[in-house]
Amino acid sequence: MSRLSDGPQLDGSAGHENAYVTLVTNPDYVTGAVALLRSLRRTRPQADVVVMHPTALSVEELERLAAFSPRLARCELLPTSDAFNERHERGRLHAAAPFTKGGKPAFHTPLNNFVKLRLWQLTDYRNVVFIDADALVLQNCDRLFAYPEFCAAPNVYETVADFHRLNSGVFTAKPNERTFADMLDKLDGGNVFWRRTDQTFLETYFPDWHGLPVFYNMLQYVWFNLPGLWNWNDIKILHFQYEKPWETGHAKSGELRPLIDLWQAFYTGEGLEDQLGRLAGPQDAG
Repeated sequence: MSRLSDGPQLDGSAGHENAYVTLVTNPDYVTGAVALLRSLRRTRPQADVVVMHPTALSVEELERLAAFSPRLARCELLPTSDAFNERHERGRLHAAAPFTKGGKPAFHTPLNNFVKLRLWQLTDYRNVVFIDADALVLQNCDRLFAYPEFCAAPNVYETVADFHRLNSGVFTAKPNERTFADMLDKLDGGNVFWRRTDQTFLETYFPDWHGLPVFYNMLQYVWFNLPGLWNWNDIKILHFQYEKPWETGHAKSGELRPLIDLWQAFYTGEGLEDQLGRLAGPQDAG
């Protein structure tokens, strides 16, 4: 069987030439996607919404997303070697490249991150904007479909010195099977180790990546580390990197309470307008 023959199996038909795409790899990220899709639909996008997912996810879990009318794209892990998979297994990867700035939840499976690359196989679409399932879309982002490949916002959440690194929670892409095949060739060779999985790979594969404004992927730690960058009127996409807002009692839950409350409103659909109507900056939240 060709390495390319097991690409995403999309249900239904494309309604637009552009699509927002997310990836859910387990029930926890389905929970995240409920809030993401509600937030995205609220902005009235002129684009399809696609959810990539592994075959292992149950019909019952995916049914939680049905109210938001996504196209479902069933897909598998990439056909990487056993040695590659061992190097990027959660325990070994976190030992070799520990997360020292925040906590990754127990359901985080680093190897699954590489499945993002399969969006280059979504050739029903001309342009794609990828958004991680642990994010909220606060303003319409359709203008990103006119941006070139490959655009991503910087990985800024601690100091402005991080503007030179990208964060792969939001990026623009143009599906193309040849690009995907080339990515596979470059992904798994020798003893290669992608320290931050897909993020490090994409930064290497697209060395001349175009920088999006930080507001298209505002990382939650900016709230307390760089409050001067936080302006609700500018933020397009809010990204809950590290600890997730559906986790109870995590170490940062006190500092991030206003952001968690906003996420909960998007998740339940209750009190949403009240939440949006009283958004305050970090300096006012205490």
